[in-house]
Amino acid sequence: MSTGLIALLDDVAALAKMAAASLDDAAAQAAKAGSKAAGIVIDDAAVTPRYVVGLAAERELPIIGKIATGSLKNKLLFLLPGALALSFLAPWLITPLLMLGGAYLCYEGYHKVVDLIRPHDQADHEPASGGKALEDERVASAVRTDLILSAEIMAIALATVSSSPLWLQAVILSVVGIGMTVAVYGVVALIVKADDVGIAMAQAGHGVVRAVGRGLVSGMPVFLQGLSLVGMVAMLWVGGGIIVHGLYELGVKAPEEAIHHAASVGTGLVAWFIQAAISAMIGLAIGAAVGAAVTGATRSSAR
Repeated sequence: MSTGLIALLDDVAALAKMAAASLDDAAAQAAKAGSKAAGIVIDDAAVTPRYVVGLAAERELPIIGKIATGSLKNKLLFLLPGALALSFLAPWLITPLLMLGGAYLCYEGYHKVVDLIRPHDQADHEPASGGKALEDERVASAVRTDLILSAEIMAIALATVSSSPLWLQAVILSVVGIGMTVAVYGVVALIVKADDVGIAMAQAGHGVVRAVGRGLVSGMPVFLQGLSLVGMVAMLWVGGGIIVHGLYELGVKAPEEAIHHAASVGTGLVAWFIQAAISAMIGLAIGAAVGAAVTGATRSSAR
């Protein structure tokens, strides 16, 4: 009896070790998958604050909360089951779909570059009424944009863990989806309330506290512009990099090998910067080509 009990305890201990190893593996793979989607996360954090511009300060956090809730629904209720079904039924589609999403990122990044060069007024696109109608329209628009970015995040994560068991893919994609949402919208909440904190510090504080508060108030517009610029570049380098790597996976290896060869003139951060810069230029060219195709198709359908 004692021998059987010891054997049972050994089996339980072995299962516990296997479970712990699986959890460690899931955490490591989730971190790896999340890091590959960092560029999209930067863009998501850069894009979202504009949805609360011009609205009452007391509604900023509730609106961010609504967008975050919509983002979680996008990831967990729609994209996660779709990704798992894709991984199980047609894993060969992952790379082409990832490249399609990369082309969309290039297209969006290209439009941001065009808007930077030739700014245009966004006010004409707002609903005529204000209040709840405007808030609902902003939230709906943000959730639609988030769906595209979230799809790309989940696709990148899926491509990273496609060789893992299905249950482990589900765990990793869930961790990535929840973690990214909390990170992005937590940062966005801090960004949109930073100027309010600065005003409070400037009004109530003395000496260094007041100076820091004034610095926050005056520095936030510049910070937001810089964040938007980083997000734009991130879309281009991530989109271009996804397409180049997708071509490599499909057997067209020359572009990726040429980029790695060009980056080999430097090491560490220099090599990464060279690779990112080339990917961004490729992304800009792809975005321009997609933009021209979309414009041509639109004009043809209007005739």
